[in-house]
Amino acid sequence: MAKHSKNIPGRGLRVADQIQKDLAEIIWSELKDPRVGMVTLTEVQLTPDYAHAKVYFTTLADDAQAIQATLEGLTKAAGFLRSQLGLRLRIHTLPQLHFVHDTSTMRGMAMSKLIDEANASRARDDEEPA
Repeated sequence: MAKHSKNIPGRGLRVADQIQKDLAEIIWSELKDPRVGMVTLTEVQLTPDYAHAKVYFTTLADDAQAIQATLEGLTKAAGFLRSQLGLRLRIHTLPQLHFVHDTSTMRGMAMSKLIDEANASRARDDEEPA
């Protein structure tokens, strides 16, 4: 009887990383949709059965219309991307791709700005004579 590895989550992370790398290359080199410009894939989350993958992305343009257009382009191309991914990956179940705009960088920049403003305000308060 074969032993099952207790390290299945590690394998899932490796598969998600490989999907991220391969998708980034496919989008860059083979996707011709004009709605999809410069896209960075920030993370891929797989379900334990590999049936679905959430693909988080960011864009250079941070306006809502450009982000929406990119999301529509990626969603429309999901079947093509999945078929191209199938040519590169050798896994039993090829996941359905679900694209999600990653807002963590924008939130991080906003938090950084707030911290900088608070530090500047504190420095001004410290400089004022009592």
